Amino acid sequence: MKMKRRTSRGKRIAKILSYTVLTLLVLFAVLSMVGMKIIYDEQFGRFERPDPAISTELRYSDVAGLYPQELVTFYSGNNRLQGYLYHNPLSPGLVVVAHGMGGGADSYLPQIMYFLDQGWSVFAYDATGSYDSEGKSSRGFPQSLVDLDAALQYTSTRPDINDLPVLIFGHSWGGYAAANILHYDHPVAGIVSIAAPNSSIEMILEQGSKMLGPIMYSQRPFLWLYERVLYGRTAALTAVDALNKTAVPALIIHGTGDTTVEYQGSSIISRRDKITNPKVQFLALDEENRNNHNNILHSRESNAYVNGLNAELRALAQQYDDGIPYEIKREFFAQIDKALVHQVNQELMEQINNFFLSCIED
Repeated sequence: MKMKRRTSRGKRIAKILSYTVLTLLVLFAVLSMVGMKIIYDEQFGRFERPDPAISTELRYSDVAGLYPQELVTFYSGNNRLQGYLYHNPLSPGLVVVAHGMGGGADSYLPQIMYFLDQGWSVFAYDATGSYDSEGKSSRGFPQSLVDLDAALQYTSTRPDINDLPVLIFGHSWGGYAAANILHYDHPVAGIVSIAAPNSSIEMILEQGSKMLGPIMYSQRPFLWLYERVLYGRTAALTAVDALNKTAVPALIIHGTGDTTVEYQGSSIISRRDKITNPKVQFLALDEENRNNHNNILHSRESNAYVNGLNAELRALAQQYDDGIPYEIKREFFAQIDKALVHQVNQELMEQINNFFLSCIED
């Protein structure tokens, strides 16, 4: 009888432990999914234009007389996006610019102007939840790809430009889209992807681990599920697979000191040995003080000037415990040379321009 009671008691304990473990697993899963939503809501919010009085960002109004622009709109899902067409009837091709996260088309005006000066037509747009486009938020990393797909669908309906060879230029969020757009059937002549990750999930895990440590990688199944709910199969697309499934020429550019998209981490360039498309070229930029995520786009003089401005701004901030007063900020930004701030990396842009020319000469 004692043996039976012990056996029965053991079964009850095992059952309780099983239910406890199951409850904890369910609770962990629920909290993880809630955490994914919180992370997405925080990281992929809405990005408004910065106040021009306290920002160095160039705006189209600063150069409107030099570069005629046509405002257009098109839809990406339920959101109407703001597009900007700079059309040169004699241009050899159409460069489509996909911007990085946190900005909009105007954030890449220096590069747009460079392409226009070389004779290209350019189409740029504000992505979902960015600047003048609709969207309560930017939704998630794959949204950049969804929006680029919508932009190319729109340009294909324009009889004045739809016969031009299409070249894609993208940086960061936009660079991810520029490479992954090759999963689609758009007639693309060539792409340039700068400082971009291979996939959405790799990028988010890399960034999340900087905040949460190794525990972030335990969230991979929940991140995968959350992105699948939002984007379906699009969330699983990778740049490596996109590049390998086509013979489209591509130029993959990355700074060796990039701390936003790690050069040896989530970047496309770190997977160069897995890319079999013979028309893919790689360019690693290792010049000191011009090898990070954003400063690779600017001239040496620009980077030196911006570093000096940042040092002045930090020193100014130390004078005010409650933050720099708005009027003081306005005075500081009013004396800034915006042209110098946005001076492009001429050598890099020449390489990109030559690459685009080679794409349409093939």
